[in-house]
Amino acid sequence: MAKITMIGAGSTVFAKNVLGDLLFSPAFADAEIALYDIDENRTEESRMMLENIKRKYNKKQLIAPYNNRRNALKNSDYVICAVQVGGFMPCGIRDLEIPAKYGLKLTVGDTLGVSGLFRALRTVPVLLDIQKEMSEVCPNAWFINYVNPMAIVTGALLKAGPIKTIGICHSVQECVPELFGALGMDDAGVLYEIAGINHMGWLLKVSRGGQDLYPEIKKRALAKEGTHDDMVRFEVLKQFGYYVTESSRHFAEYTPYFIKNAYPGLIDRFNIPINAYIINSRRRSERWDKMKQELVQNADIEHQRTAEYASYILESIETNTPYLFNGNVLNTGLIPNLPENAIVEVPCVADGTGIRPCWAGPLPEHLAGLCRTNINMQLMAIEACLSHKLDDVYYAAMLDPHTASELSIDDINALCDELIEAHGDWLLPLKN
Repeated sequence: MAKITMIGAGSTVFAKNVLGDLLFSPAFADAEIALYDIDENRTEESRMMLENIKRKYNKKQLIAPYNNRRNALKNSDYVICAVQVGGFMPCGIRDLEIPAKYGLKLTVGDTLGVSGLFRALRTVPVLLDIQKEMSEVCPNAWFINYVNPMAIVTGALLKAGPIKTIGICHSVQECVPELFGALGMDDAGVLYEIAGINHMGWLLKVSRGGQDLYPEIKKRALAKEGTHDDMVRFEVLKQFGYYVTESSRHFAEYTPYFIKNAYPGLIDRFNIPINAYIINSRRRSERWDKMKQELVQNADIEHQRTAEYASYILESIETNTPYLFNGNVLNTGLIPNLPENAIVEVPCVADGTGIRPCWAGPLPEHLAGLCRTNINMQLMAIEACLSHKLDDVYYAAMLDPHTASELSIDDINALCDELIEAHGDWLLPLKN
């Protein structure tokens, strides 16, 4: 009987997608699904939701909540991690509001930049503790990381520990359906290749029946008029020739081109929602009471297996049935014109032997150049998370392309100082 443990199981909506999918996998018909979260009330809500799905669809898995993390991990075959250390309150909101005082405008701020750096500084130590426990109670388990900032967290875990780890993000699987939907095109039967880094993966090839679809995509994208939600990505497609995986609102933070105090009209021109993370988090909090009724206390709750990668990856390992997906892994020559110690997002195959990344080949050089500007910061942030050195924190912040395009070195240092003080005990002690 396989044991799958979810750390951060109090994220009930995400748990429904990932663990609900596992309930529908024949490979895990008699599995134990272990739930752990620091908030025991939220763990119980997720348990109730999964039990309702079980009853409705006559599933037999054991849903087991734990109030002790080590016990939840013991004898696990797979560990799925989806934690947010510090939450929206008090930490997430500080990550955006304090930079705003210095004139640094952000939209989401969870994967790069000064805000992503500080999320990593409080997150990586917690995940290293989890993996240390895994090395003692389930050393052969796979660690499926959904935690942001994806590249920094996954890189730190792979550099620091022996646990088999892969990072999983939603942006690749959503890329083609979102693009074709926005352009009024049918994505049935479409084949595509995507490679790059997390949130800067590039749609390198897209075809159907041997026909290259990029000319039609570019024609429709350039002809699209009016305000819409994908204006940044369409501009990147126009200027760089390729469509990028991450949403326009988020990708605007990854380059120095779109959010600029010197050109305030750009934000309106490209329909960039500043502080989108704050706005959406508050809306989700306000809607939770209603959602709780629909998810937790609903005996007729419905679920269909989603496109989320996790259940298919685990199922493929269990059944030795190959499954192709994109994952975040160490660049062991997979993209030759990116640094070998970078975390890249490339096609991977899961089967009975585990998970193997595939060689993606070199990116077009201008796309590799864009990726390197982010990799520079990510690698320095990994150093900061593992060394706990103040200098490494400042170096990482100064290497971020959006931050460096807006703030002076003095302001970047002052901003980091204020974030360190504001986060206080959420961070491990930093040293000179």
